[in-house]
Amino acid sequence: MTAVEPCPSPPTLADVARAAGVSSATASRVLNGFPRVRAETRRQVESAIATLGYERQRAARGAPRPRSRSIAFVVCEEGLRLFTDPYFARIAAGVSRELTAAGLQLALLPVPSTRDCQAPAMHYLSSGHVDGALFVSMHGRSPLDLDRIEVPVVIGGRPVHGDGHDDFSYVDADNLGGAARAVRHLVDSGRSVIATVAGPRDMAVGLDRLAGYRRVMAEAERSDHGLMFFGDFGQSSGEHAAARLLERRPDVDAIFTASDLMAVGVLRALRRAGRRVPDDVAVIGFDDLPIGRHTDPPLTTVRQPVEEMGARMTRELLSLIGGGPSAPRRVVLDTELVLRASA
Repeated sequence: MTAVEPCPSPPTLADVARAAGVSSATASRVLNGFPRVRAETRRQVESAIATLGYERQRAARGAPRPRSRSIAFVVCEEGLRLFTDPYFARIAAGVSRELTAAGLQLALLPVPSTRDCQAPAMHYLSSGHVDGALFVSMHGRSPLDLDRIEVPVVIGGRPVHGDGHDDFSYVDADNLGGAARAVRHLVDSGRSVIATVAGPRDMAVGLDRLAGYRRVMAEAERSDHGLMFFGDFGQSSGEHAAARLLERRPDVDAIFTASDLMAVGVLRALRRAGRRVPDDVAVIGFDDLPIGRHTDPPLTTVRQPVEEMGARMTRELLSLIGGGPSAPRRVVLDTELVLRASA
């Protein structure tokens, strides 16, 4: 560890981490007494704390932090999206089930992408109001600095590589494998021009489902040129993407869509264009939302265990809060292709 000079202003956890040559998350684990931190790493952090004179703002260093008996459920989306996309209600149901059994309270915290909304959220999460935080719908462009939050954190969905969140535990679905299974079904069904309406490029879930599509297209020696369009997982974006796809590639005969809501929009665009599903164009979604059972025709989709993802995230977080293993855990749950009439 390199020598450091005392800070002219009160040192922060980030200063301690920088001096010790570790991440802020690791420094926080040492500070909170989490086990399974390497002895040498612990010594480096403790030495930096002593050299810098770091003290917690909430209480004197070494004093036990009182428990709030609350967990933050942080949704990194605009408020309208939070209340219109059924995904969030389903994952919250899994979270709530586990917290109710543990006698804990759920605090819902929507955090839009605008920087004006970040500061209040970060202050809330770092001021002793909650014992831990669950983050869902993380975007790579988000300026949220999870290292500044001095409570355990678990993320729903794999973080985008290089976004600074690689040091945190996460629970995800097998998005790449599920997408590959869906596209392979289209190939095996004899479809020749297979397009995709992919998800956001700043989210790992969007990138992984696109990677599954591209992998199978390459294995089948099919070109994906001019066949990839992008949406935001919402219905309108799927409808708009499908309209542009039909203009560019009127010969398309199958569309893998990275969410069920976008698939509903795709079905609307195909119907408006006079294309029959699945006779002219097969459509597959992803999520297995209840709406997919009631579309015309019923939607073939990839089922991901959303409620179980929420429950597993919560169990992982409660383990961290209770002093369980501090090394980041990567949990990936299986997905399943559900065949209905659209493909």
